[in-house]
Amino acid sequence: MTHAETLDQHQALVDHLDERVRALVRGEGVDPQRDATVVRRIAEGVVREYDERSLTGQVAPVPDVGTMVGELVARVSGFGPLQAFLDDPAVEEVWINDPSRVFVARHGRHELTNLILTPAQVAELVERMLKSSGRRIDISQPFVDAMLPEGHRLHVVLEGISRGFSAVNIRKFVLRAARLSDLVELGSLTPRAATFLEASVRAGLNVMVAGGTQTGKTTMLNCLAAAIPGGDRVVSAEEVFELRFPHPDWVPLQTRQAGLEGTGEIRLRDLVKESLRMRPSRIIVGEVRSEECLDLLLALNSGLPGMGTIHANSAREALVKMCTLPLLAGENISARFVVPTVASSVDLVVHLGIDRHGVRRVDEVVGVPGRVESDVIETETIFARRGGDLERANGMPPRPELYERAGIDVHRILGEGR
Repeated sequence: MTHAETLDQHQALVDHLDERVRALVRGEGVDPQRDATVVRRIAEGVVREYDERSLTGQVAPVPDVGTMVGELVARVSGFGPLQAFLDDPAVEEVWINDPSRVFVARHGRHELTNLILTPAQVAELVERMLKSSGRRIDISQPFVDAMLPEGHRLHVVLEGISRGFSAVNIRKFVLRAARLSDLVELGSLTPRAATFLEASVRAGLNVMVAGGTQTGKTTMLNCLAAAIPGGDRVVSAEEVFELRFPHPDWVPLQTRQAGLEGTGEIRLRDLVKESLRMRPSRIIVGEVRSEECLDLLLALNSGLPGMGTIHANSAREALVKMCTLPLLAGENISARFVVPTVASSVDLVVHLGIDRHGVRRVDEVVGVPGRVESDVIETETIFARRGGDLERANGMPPRPELYERAGIDVHRILGEGR
């Protein structure tokens, strides 16, 4: 028997057992997405029954019972051919450009896999993923951001907007760092810089995390948020739930799509405004990308400590972008108002990068003392990466009174370390 015939025979066997498992799942009224353990029990029973029949010679034996059960569970309860990548801890992201071109990213580098799907399989996978998230995609709503059960972020662009085939991207939630000390162990941060950032969060400084795509902005925001004192009340606003940090008093909010009637949409800007009515001690915006930047600035400017992330190529460009985005909120918003507001509202910018080996790291930590000269916000570099090492620079953080109020000697932290 040729290799191709063996593959065809295996596929026919999987299809046959898959059909049997699905029938039993439907018969028992099981939700395969929620009750994966029940699906596994059913699959084990089906494979065991089939394997026992193979002893009589009526059917061919199952080559590997455990592998077959895993494949059936992935097809019925998981996400089919993609499930192996989702289960692989080394894989950070999976995307489908077209059914024959499925890519994964490992350690910051991407590679083309040997997986080849059919358009029908891709459509079924997208439908199953969206079913678990409660969000939808159609001609009137050709883009969707959704969260999968394991915390992975799904983004789909429908065919017609994407040429030829729907484009699917799954950014996995891989928890490699939960606190700033974990980033030190990973080599992203020095102990002194980590101690300084933790002290700054405890003191209540406003911190923006900047960087390009996949530089670890959300991970850094999670680690910073983990340093918020337990007595503070935290309210976060995100497009989809991505933040995961330990805190006893935290209310996470996420946006909502418009319904079929075109109503009911909840934008990020709405969430930022609403969060101010929830008596927060801290506010966190998962990613600032549009006019919600104005609402965040107004909240920070009123004395409410906060944090957020923004796409930018440097700390300087992050501040420039924060001066530009609020202008999208309306014609009555002017740069004469926005620039000094940014200067007085943002205290620190942590800029992240990724080196040629795919290692994510902090490239600079910049303080914003609040001064503006000729519409340019002045900054002071506190830490900068020189020759591959994150070194202490000459700058000092703003608002020293906040450190003093929290009982923190920031000069000792920056001068001698701990």
